[in-house]
Amino acid sequence: MPNLSTLTPAHHANHAAPSADSSWRHQGSLWSNLRQVCELLAIPAPAGADEDDSMFQHVRFKSGQRIHRIGQNFDTLYIVNSGFLKTIHIDEYGNEQVLSFPMKGDLLGIDGIHKQHYASEAVALSDCDMILIPYKTFAALGRTHAELEHAMFSVMSREIVREQAMISMLSALSAEAKVARFLTNLGERFSAMGYSGRSFNLRMTRQEIGSYLGLTLETVSRTLSALNELGMISVEQREINLIDPSALKTLRRLPPAKARIKVAEKVTALVNKNLLPQWNNEAAPALN
Repeated sequence: MPNLSTLTPAHHANHAAPSADSSWRHQGSLWSNLRQVCELLAIPAPAGADEDDSMFQHVRFKSGQRIHRIGQNFDTLYIVNSGFLKTIHIDEYGNEQVLSFPMKGDLLGIDGIHKQHYASEAVALSDCDMILIPYKTFAALGRTHAELEHAMFSVMSREIVREQAMISMLSALSAEAKVARFLTNLGERFSAMGYSGRSFNLRMTRQEIGSYLGLTLETVSRTLSALNELGMISVEQREINLIDPSALKTLRRLPPAKARIKVAEKVTALVNKNLLPQWNNEAAPALN
């Protein structure tokens, strides 16, 4: 095990620029071996992983802190061990565009490989534990374990495919369908992490969701209210319950406001007469 009292990774010196908060970065006390890193990335560990003495440092970031900045020299890949983040692009006028919401097991920083400078910023939306993979170490491991290099490239490709799917979705769906699909995708990601895919807290604001989906804050809020009104979801502050994921996933457009009110009133009347159970997967209307 490396000596924590003497180890000071060189890349920490050119990490995100210090802010007024002098505790913006904390020296990590946890380390993961190669096999543990592979398990987190959901890739097979290479032969000889148990004998490999490579150790990867954990660094904790508080909510609101930046993991890396646009234009910063690239030297590290990051794996989310716990917590939630957003990656953003900031244009020349200072406008922020949300690119993704990384979670546990996601790989960050690959956009820095091409020009050796990060092309986006990563910001913690909650307290996060990140595993740092120095790129030089990754390259050296690739020479030692060819199958590891291939698996890591597969992880990078997975991130690209996810982004392409989002771009396709944004170009093809209505505003309401974008919000509905975002919620179901989020639920699926939580489920894959071992958490509930039906009930979860939104770590991002509605404005950040809008930036990600190319919608206004008002449209996101209005759509969440309409989905709640129809009984397809329930909303309490940032807590979301997906009552009918199937209907959300196939939703194309919401009915007009008057029609929504009639549907909600009819369902409420049936529930009050005990002719219909409270909303569940079978009872909620599948609106296409």
